[in-house]
Amino acid sequence: MGTTARVRAPELRGRQWLNTGGRNLTLQDLRGKIVIADFWTFCCINCLHVLDELRPLEEKYGDVLVVIGVHSPKFEHEKDPDALAAAVERYGVHHPVLDDPEMDMWQQYAARAWPTLSVIDPEGYVVATMAGEGHAEGLARLIDELVATHEAKGTLHRGDGPYVPPPAPETALRFPGKATQLPNGNLLVSDSARHSLVEVAPDGETPVRRIGSGERGRADGPAAAATFSEPQGVCLLPTHVAEVAGYDLVVADTVNHLLRGVRLESGEVVTVAGSGRQWRAEVDDHAHDALAVDLSSPWDLAWYDDKLIIAMAGIHQLWWFDPIKRTAGMYAGTTVEALRDGPLAEAWMAQPSGLSASADGTRLWIADSETSAVRYIENGVLGTAVGQGLFDFGHVDGPAESALLQHPLGVCALPDGSVLIADTYNGAVRRFDPDSNQVSTVADGLAEPSDLVLTPAGEVLVVESAAHRLTRLAPGALSAAGASTVDGPRHRTERKPTDVSAGEVTLDIVFTPAPGQKLDETYGPSTRLVVSASPPELLVEGAGTGTELSRRLVLNGEVTAGVLQVTAQAATCDADVEHAACHLTRQDWGVPVRVVDGAVTRLPLVLRGLDA
Repeated sequence: MGTTARVRAPELRGRQWLNTGGRNLTLQDLRGKIVIADFWTFCCINCLHVLDELRPLEEKYGDVLVVIGVHSPKFEHEKDPDALAAAVERYGVHHPVLDDPEMDMWQQYAARAWPTLSVIDPEGYVVATMAGEGHAEGLARLIDELVATHEAKGTLHRGDGPYVPPPAPETALRFPGKATQLPNGNLLVSDSARHSLVEVAPDGETPVRRIGSGERGRADGPAAAATFSEPQGVCLLPTHVAEVAGYDLVVADTVNHLLRGVRLESGEVVTVAGSGRQWRAEVDDHAHDALAVDLSSPWDLAWYDDKLIIAMAGIHQLWWFDPIKRTAGMYAGTTVEALRDGPLAEAWMAQPSGLSASADGTRLWIADSETSAVRYIENGVLGTAVGQGLFDFGHVDGPAESALLQHPLGVCALPDGSVLIADTYNGAVRRFDPDSNQVSTVADGLAEPSDLVLTPAGEVLVVESAAHRLTRLAPGALSAAGASTVDGPRHRTERKPTDVSAGEVTLDIVFTPAPGQKLDETYGPSTRLVVSASPPELLVEGAGTGTELSRRLVLNGEVTAGVLQVTAQAATCDADVEHAACHLTRQDWGVPVRVVDGAVTRLPLVLRGLDA
């Protein structure tokens, strides 16, 4: 386990506990168990990936392992205890969760990134810290080592953990995600928390049929037997494409990392794109066999530029899918999580989660959720209509350059060229008008709206996700007279900045391969590091992409504060085994810094390490 001094895990304290039956847990209650403290926030797609990676470990090691979710919020809305309770249900979190609204635990455990995992041994010591996703194999090996060590010492206690499931709710829909209108006038809604699709009558309420058994899975087949895992976006194909493809509608099967095709007449489901493995590769511009390519949390879909565009939330990109040629590939973005406009191959996005093509097909609107932005593609270039970056958000109307949103998940293009925005964490529907360059509030008081549907009759239905329903906007809400101007709060994600010295600073990414693994250079360099800054003037030298995990930076002493944006990844494979499995560990950091004379000249970030 290394030679560094053992570090006692700080006591777990917060505002409240969830999934414990009302009991407050302490580390003493968990003594004898291996504990993984998962520092997460429910807006973060990488955190959602880790929830999925932890599920098999929780099942396999159920009598010795306790996962504790420590919820350390980024957005203001995520500090709401009711919103957290809803997210715990929405994402199927089946372990205790500690509500840490002031990020006290985050600071005590020295977390610097969402997600961060701290492993605590049965005697209460932190034995490993790791940031990002892709750690499941390494965690399994580490747990095996800890089980062997502490069973021999007599310090391991087997038995049930402290998780207490909440009572099952009774509603027709449960956290619906996205919706579309079908040719017969009905609506098809992704019933995300129940892992299925529901067709409802035009009233938006009366169920007509369900596609999917309701169990989490990835089975193709008839409507009653097919399974999904937290599906989101749904998109009808143009008739001429559907006739050749053999299915009418495509579903973004988000947690399965798949696209599924649905034949509307029968409800039969077929997998049309995705291997089922999560994408952990290099960026390329090639077309791939759609069923062989790895996807990453596809969240929404839209027909644009004669192809199906995929909001690939998991890697901050857009991809394309051709249902006729049965090929898929990258469309926009570099996988760097930030806001930068420009040619599609060079632009940066942050968890794109909503798509809508304009009526004339010239513009694709994008809800870029983590930058609280509305972006658009036109003539092969990505631009920003509303939004300022990863850390600025709020509820402010008026001129687009100063308006603020909060984690929008949906957009809906209107015939007049404007766009409606499901401003999810503000609980509002907003409207951006390109002609006047103004943002207004159309409706508020909604419970996490996640999508909008415009009917042929001109009505607008809102997928009100946390209220488990579709809501019709009042007639006239879309007129200028129906909109209001809100001058609400402005927020900035406040995390304690790291004081760094002006001039030369060494950025070190700490990475130790998991037990039984080694760095893998089979397909080229095993590591990759991308660095940028906001504002860009913060970095005099050191921005760009390289293969070393240590880099010399030169910070501008005339810029007093900013954010270093760092993306690191490392490829490993199993050591000394035949048919070795390969793994990719990856993390994005936004590190707030203050430039102070005489401060530290080394900035270490833990991608994976022991006692770090």
